[in-house]
Amino acid sequence: MATVAVADVSQAALWYSTWLSYVPRGRGKISKDLALAWGMPAMAGREQILLQPESEADVFVRLINIDAVPDYVPLRSYGWSAIEIAVQDVDALEAAFEKSDVRIIGRAAALAPGSPIRAMQVVGPGGEVVYLTSHTGDRAASNHPEITTPIDRPFIMVLAGPDLAAMKTFYRDTFLLGDQGDFSLPVQVLSDALGLANSHVFTLSVLVMAERGNKLEFDGLPRPGTVRPRNPGQLPPGVAITSFSVASLDDIAAPFIAPPRALYGSTRAASLIGPAGEIIELIEDRRG
Repeated sequence: MATVAVADVSQAALWYSTWLSYVPRGRGKISKDLALAWGMPAMAGREQILLQPESEADVFVRLINIDAVPDYVPLRSYGWSAIEIAVQDVDALEAAFEKSDVRIIGRAAALAPGSPIRAMQVVGPGGEVVYLTSHTGDRAASNHPEITTPIDRPFIMVLAGPDLAAMKTFYRDTFLLGDQGDFSLPVQVLSDALGLANSHVFTLSVLVMAERGNKLEFDGLPRPGTVRPRNPGQLPPGVAITSFSVASLDDIAAPFIAPPRALYGSTRAASLIGPAGEIIELIEDRRG
């Protein structure tokens, strides 16, 4: 689950429903216990809306109200920076978005010459960046998720920070993730956001999780990248939290912000702070 902190949850939910066909699945208030589990006491009582892809995939987007942060600029700060969503035809989406008020910051393009993977980037209502990615190659030979609707589920969360090696090592070793390797390449949307030359080469890394298609991307963010501005006691703007399911919180050897406890009905959850200052929420899932 990707949690996006926005100034107006109703307006943000309408954006996701209108342009990404996401379906509202519940609305409520953040409990005091959940706010404290994130280390964000001022979030207690804040409104939230849960959204699910039209495909009903069990990967969600959660919108939570915060006060506006005027100094926040997408892709210029450390922390969770983007949600990548699998789509069937990114070029068709680009054509539709061009006739709308959706803010496109990256045109549809192949990841590399001849690549079957094409992606574009837009900015959502909370300043979150949303990558929309289609895969037209041999699906059996890839580890992209299978999708059933034109715009489907999030499958990659992007984390930006000043120390790529520290981010990668923390997630790989703490959660025993598979290593898909490091990549050095120009990234237009990052160069544009940071005011760097188009030829600037960024170093990225990708780790893979247990379920097919689920990945983490780490972006090494040079200056003028900086700590994300936020209001005291509130979640940071944009992509604020990524939540992961785990078999048991007792298996995680990491310092939680608060001890694990039942936070979602009878389901235990706990959160920790990652190496780029990001909030990582772990939710027990004992279905398997």
